Amino acid sequence: MFYIPRPYKFKLDKIDISLEKGEVEGMRQFSAVSVIIPAYNEEKTIGNVISETISIMNNLLLPYEIIVVNDGSTDKTGQIAYKHKATVLSNEKNRGKGYSIRKALQHSQGNIIVTIDSDGEHKPKEIPDLINPLLEGADIVTGSRFMTNNTRATTRLNLIGNFVFNTTIFALTGKSITDSQTGFRAIRRNVLEKLNLESNGYEIETEITVKGLRNGYLFKERPITCERRQYNISKIQLIKDSIRIFKTILTARVSKISHDYDFSQ
Repeated sequence: MFYIPRPYKFKLDKIDISLEKGEVEGMRQFSAVSVIIPAYNEEKTIGNVISETISIMNNLLLPYEIIVVNDGSTDKTGQIAYKHKATVLSNEKNRGKGYSIRKALQHSQGNIIVTIDSDGEHKPKEIPDLINPLLEGADIVTGSRFMTNNTRATTRLNLIGNFVFNTTIFALTGKSITDSQTGFRAIRRNVLEKLNLESNGYEIETEITVKGLRNGYLFKERPITCERRQYNISKIQLIKDSIRIFKTILTARVSKISHDYDFSQ
């Protein structure tokens, strides 16, 4: 279900989003945003993530929906998301981040797709920083944890891993990025529909990145604020997921995009 903040203006010539004034001065075309939040046992953070997302989206004055995918959680993640008025989709068992995002895409209606993590590491207030470049012509915009040299955003081991993945992607695509593994993104729906996404796990970010770069889509990075999770431990299985990410880099670089892909398949 879409929420339509008031007053709402659209189909103007210029783009100038001002959060201080809480208004949208103009847009090139009508846009609606689907915010997708995959979640697995995040009862301590999911409520705040949804509330902050609602607040920032109301300030943006764009029609929006929030879709939480409860990925087989054994805690109260799903109930809390439902109480916060999000659309809640549920997996009977834990299927993985990629599977959950692809499932949400089947039910989403926006022509702009935003993905954000449910553990509180990302700041919903920075969603406009990712959406704005799309309104100006970009196809894929990712939030980079490392454009500001914020080495505290992750562990040293993950920092090294991200560097290795970034270097491998550069070697295969000839294009340099600073954070290939970020889960905070804004993407044009018509682009996602052509990427033929197949990943079920954390490698979904790598698949989007490599397929996007290899097929010539306009890819932008924007600096984001990122804090280490305060509750529980990361769900990433370092060795297993690293192997999957490397396999995805190698296969995605030769994958062809589709011109008639349907998320409902």
